Amino acid sequence: MARPFPVLLKSVDLWYTLLWRMCITPVRGGSAGGLGLVGPNWEVQVSKATMLRNVPLFAGLSDQALEDLASSLGRRTFAKGMIIFHKGSPGQTMYVVESGKVRIFTLSETGQEVTLNVYGPGDVFGEFSLLDGLPRSAGAVAMERTVTRTLHRDHFFQHLEASPSMAKSIIEVLTARLRFTTEHAESLAFLDVYGRVAMRLVDLAGRYGTEKDGIELDLHLTQAELATWVAATRESVNKVLGTFRDQGLIAVEGQKITILDLEGLERRIVY
Repeated sequence: MARPFPVLLKSVDLWYTLLWRMCITPVRGGSAGGLGLVGPNWEVQVSKATMLRNVPLFAGLSDQALEDLASSLGRRTFAKGMIIFHKGSPGQTMYVVESGKVRIFTLSETGQEVTLNVYGPGDVFGEFSLLDGLPRSAGAVAMERTVTRTLHRDHFFQHLEASPSMAKSIIEVLTARLRFTTEHAESLAFLDVYGRVAMRLVDLAGRYGTEKDGIELDLHLTQAELATWVAATRESVNKVLGTFRDQGLIAVEGQKITILDLEGLERRIVY
């Protein structure tokens, strides 16, 4: 069987260029029972395989392939505020968030920070450097105590060779990232600050919202961090959130935001 590397790497290079090397879109998601594992690591191994089943990049793999992949995973825990990696640092590892939250950011030469995205359980980040071996295009910081599973580049390509179907999943993931990048660029270009904040809140509600009395977002995301995500000042974001609160669209309690009227927020996203 022909190996997928030449075609895959050409596709990765193409999408990589189009995506401006921005690692900004999360990848989100079975049971892997019946793996036939024995010994003291049985529960841990099944847990890792089950987690991988919920990651679209690996969801199409067979149980045996998931078992093999799970055996290659490492584990790293980061305290709140701990830097996971810096922009420009060597990148040989991909991370899968098991618990907690991670914020991806970049800094300008003048020290201005821009938030690119937030990742939570089941999300994958750092895979661009895994694919091309180049330095990190952005930094990553733990927003709370965060547990990750790690996969080294060498192990990744070993499993890709053994399971060529992963190449199709990678292309699908990169295509989704391109679509997200296009939408994000459009929002920065065509939406006012109210529309940009509303778009981010709607996006976060769909990914991480918890249904209670409304849709609760408890991401430990400060107004300053949200401001760097929507290309605005903290004061502007504070004003927007205050307006949305007064209009009954959201409730704000510290760093927790509860969306009370999702459709009302969506109506604020007008191009």
